[in-house]
Amino acid sequence: MGPIVWRVEHFDEIDSTNTYVVKQVRDDVAEGLVALADFQSSGHGRLDRAWVSPPRASLLCSMLLRPNLDATQLQLVVAVVGLATRTALERLCGLRPQLKWPNDLVVGEKKLAGLLAEVLETTSGFAVVVGLGVNLTYEGPEGVAATSVRREVGVTIVPRALLDIVLEEIEARRSQLDSKEGRVALRDEYSRALATIGQHVRVEQLGGSLSGVARGVDDAGQLLVEVDGVLRAFGIGYVVHVRSSDVSQR
Repeated sequence: MGPIVWRVEHFDEIDSTNTYVVKQVRDDVAEGLVALADFQSSGHGRLDRAWVSPPRASLLCSMLLRPNLDATQLQLVVAVVGLATRTALERLCGLRPQLKWPNDLVVGEKKLAGLLAEVLETTSGFAVVVGLGVNLTYEGPEGVAATSVRREVGVTIVPRALLDIVLEEIEARRSQLDSKEGRVALRDEYSRALATIGQHVRVEQLGGSLSGVARGVDDAGQLLVEVDGVLRAFGIGYVVHVRSSDVSQR
């Protein structure tokens, strides 16, 4: 594939960048559309949790990618954006967060950034809208274990400056999605970046929850969890890292 033509649309205020980009997909807009907002009035994360950040205190954006993947591999698109964000932060200010499967960037046990992917099936294949929120100076609502770039390294980053480097890093990895060899390389980078590996986790799904130890990710980006001696792959579900003290009390 050729280089991505990024088209950034900047809003002072919007309800949700994800909602905006999803609406454009219905008009068959090409890969590379990005919505950037200073403020979101109806921003949300996984499980439709509300997340409101003060104006210009976070990078709030959504981007459209059209990978040639089947439905089981779409977690890799989230991996690309997460890895790109991690590298962009390191380039800008030296902060190197880890990834928490499936959609967070963390420093220790504190959330620094979150990702939200929405998938649409179109006549030309899957369209994936990935929303990204990075706490630059805002540390999240009271009671949430979160942090910010300024808290961690004492640097104030302009949202657009971070976005530009995130897009560079996405493009550097984008072609990996289109080949088996590339996806293996992407999986290896993803595995090294994941704080989840080796952790005791609980996977909460609609039918109940399972507990085990995260052992890695497969070629599709699914989390491999050892449950009662059996390795199982999870492509959906909310993964909770279980504290060591909680495990020892069982």
